Amino acid sequence: MDSQILASEDVEIEEDDELGSPDAIQAMENMAISFLKQLDQVFDDESSSEDDSPRKMSSIIRLQLADRIKRTQLGITDTKYISYPRKCTMGSARPFAQLFHVLDSMHESVVSSVPVTKRDIYYKDVPLLKTQRVVDNLVDDLAATFDLERSQLNVRATSKGLICSSSLTFHLNSGTTLCPSDTDGFLIPVGEDIQTFSLTEEISWVLIVEKDAIFQHLCRFQLTKHPSVPGRGLMITGKGYPDMATRHLVKTLSDNLPSSVPIMALVDGDAFGIDILSVYKYGSRALQHENFKLAAERIKWLGLWSSELAPLGIDRDALIPISKHDEKKAFEMLRRPTNIPKKWRKELMHMLHSRRKAEIEILYTGNADASPASATFPGVSSNDPSETPTAASGCSFPELAPDHLPRSSGPSINLHPPLLQYLITKITSFVSSANNS
Repeated sequence: MDSQILASEDVEIEEDDELGSPDAIQAMENMAISFLKQLDQVFDDESSSEDDSPRKMSSIIRLQLADRIKRTQLGITDTKYISYPRKCTMGSARPFAQLFHVLDSMHESVVSSVPVTKRDIYYKDVPLLKTQRVVDNLVDDLAATFDLERSQLNVRATSKGLICSSSLTFHLNSGTTLCPSDTDGFLIPVGEDIQTFSLTEEISWVLIVEKDAIFQHLCRFQLTKHPSVPGRGLMITGKGYPDMATRHLVKTLSDNLPSSVPIMALVDGDAFGIDILSVYKYGSRALQHENFKLAAERIKWLGLWSSELAPLGIDRDALIPISKHDEKKAFEMLRRPTNIPKKWRKELMHMLHSRRKAEIEILYTGNADASPASATFPGVSSNDPSETPTAASGCSFPELAPDHLPRSSGPSINLHPPLLQYLITKITSFVSSANNS
């Protein structure tokens, strides 16, 4: 079936420069040469001394790297240095050894045209590298320093994100065609492997789910083709903070789907859930230099909002008390120099004031008696058009009875679990708002 949304055409994934490019090889070799020249100068200084008595090394070896976290006032990436010798408890040569281990692995990968993962690099020398985070940071630091993409250095991050929808098909560079389903999560291929993807039928909405457990729960209900939601949908999860492949796919969908197809996010009603939403929408601090191809600013926050739970019959005492860690993250987000939507700030402040946070799982056991025809959501009738759809106030859970659930022979009841009712109501409102805008 032709897709009306994408005019029946495949969407090509934007490809980076050819793997093994001379630029990547030259940049890595120039860094190694700079180190060797400085090291040679140290030996020259040592040999030129006529005094055989011990003395302090007069030369310091320094390599400059891009500081991905810090930015200058003009928005340009700042710099940092790895130096030897320096005072430290772990030995001042270790940072150089770690750097060149990663650099050597990348150089070998680019020259041989055989991709390497961050995990591969880590397991080549675990005692030296200590943690996977060391490799992750060095790979991203070197990519930013060379002003290259990680794919140009032939380094891949292991994909962990999942997609659920029979409406989307992936066409890989290998010639393989991958067809996800509506009942199970399907591993999102890394961007370097995708040639194009296409919609086999029109979709009406996209839902990003923070947690894998919630995602799997919704897959079992076949939410993407549920008869109570408006049109076919597509679900994605990054299993918490998303990986590059997940963010790349979301960004590509954001750039190519029409505005009539809302892209929504379901995250916990706490500071970390909002931070994960921020990574999808605005990008991450650690990869600021790549945010232009990873940030999907059209994403809207569907929920969960802690301020909207009272109409669902969920008492404050049923929520989880916030920890010092939650409080620290909330204040850190409120102090960020970039403006975040008013709704986000309001929810963060509500959490700090109530000393409670709301995880999505609270809707597993919500008071279903409070939902039909009586639950109203502040978000659905919000006056903030930047984050929520405009719809008539008083929107409530519809009375629905899905075909795949047994019907009761007793009094009429709503057979939808609270979480599913919540999503049907919200998705319907967002789709309606997108179509009317």
